[in-house]
Amino acid sequence: MVESLPSWSTNIKILTFAPMKILMVCLGNICRSPLAEGILQEKVLNAGLHWNIESAGTNGYHTGEAPHLLSQKIAKQHGIDICNQRARRFAAEDFERFDKIYALAEDVLYEIKRIAKKKFDESKIDLLMNELYPGKDMDVPDPWSGPEEGYHEAYKLIEAACEKIIQKYSIHHPDSYRDQYSALK
Repeated sequence: MVESLPSWSTNIKILTFAPMKILMVCLGNICRSPLAEGILQEKVLNAGLHWNIESAGTNGYHTGEAPHLLSQKIAKQHGIDICNQRARRFAAEDFERFDKIYALAEDVLYEIKRIAKKKFDESKIDLLMNELYPGKDMDVPDPWSGPEEGYHEAYKLIEAACEKIIQKYSIHHPDSYRDQYSALK
């Protein structure tokens, strides 16, 4: 015999946390955003978090290609393997799939708005460098056409911003967005 649940039980709400889904976006998805995906994914794993990190580009010139060889080299020097990533183009539907979208430069943000049209959600997007320098709207310089030093600089900026993301959104951090739910317990 199956017992009925008491009538008061229909009013119980269970809070669950879905994994955070973050998208890193640059122009071609072969230099900066693959580094950002790899760096943040590594930090997520080290923090014991179960987030979904991906990357995309606003143009389709490199769709299906692996990250730039210098991005792969710099990532590998830091113990991160990004060689299995493949470039894809940003789509308007990404605003439905991701909780947070980071543009790595202001021109990329403009292109995201253009591509997304009516699906653009300003509450979900920001420039990555605003995590380090709030409100400054700084770009991660595109290293694509320059020497290897540019890739090292991009890595350094992205790594610092990704560390801020972990601190900001991690359940273990005192300023975490999840702390707002602790009062409900």
